Amino acid sequence: MVESKAANTLKQNPEMERTKMKRKPYSAGAVKFLFWFMEFRKTVQLLSESKSFADIKKLNEETNIYGAPTKLRARQIYSTVTARIKTLDESFYPIFLSSDLATQKLFVLTAALLHDTLFFDFVYEVVREKMILGSDELTDADIRIFFKNKQEQSEKVASFQDYTLRRLGSCYKTQLYEAGLLESNRTNGTRKILKPILDIAFEHWLYDHDLGIMVKTLTGVR
Repeated sequence: MVESKAANTLKQNPEMERTKMKRKPYSAGAVKFLFWFMEFRKTVQLLSESKSFADIKKLNEETNIYGAPTKLRARQIYSTVTARIKTLDESFYPIFLSSDLATQKLFVLTAALLHDTLFFDFVYEVVREKMILGSDELTDADIRIFFKNKQEQSEKVASFQDYTLRRLGSCYKTQLYEAGLLESNRTNGTRKILKPILDIAFEHWLYDHDLGIMVKTLTGVR
């Protein structure tokens, strides 16, 4: 199988070879995940107050700290949010908590991208490329082409049903909308891409932790 464009780029670009981003097997798990911004922020707040992950897990089991509708969903939220948080060095806690809302959402998006390699590839290969080319529209056709290419490159993605791919595309758009990178749907299904301006503390933190690739991914830079 041909390796993904992003995987090849990571190998060929010396700066990307130094990144702390770890590529994981492609997954369709995002169909079950939300952006979970408030849950992420609550968890970081608890961690900053010297609670351990085990403490938070127990608290979630006993008091449903995320306000989930079922115990199963509460566990899923805890599992996903904490897995995303663990992709980042704990030094981000104070910076995150002192940042404005827009920057906090970009921290959450960064963690989601580090946690889900297929989602990262979508943003890196589609959204970033459009920003580089000066295009500000993301269309359903862009998403279909991305998944068609991935199916040619990956046996795992080739095994996904069309229904799953449609749900994945919808989930990706929703998360990018909640992160502030997309406007809501237009009448024809296209969405306007909103190129963010990174807070200097956030940008410095990414570079200091060998995650400069995320600066390029979020802002559309070669």
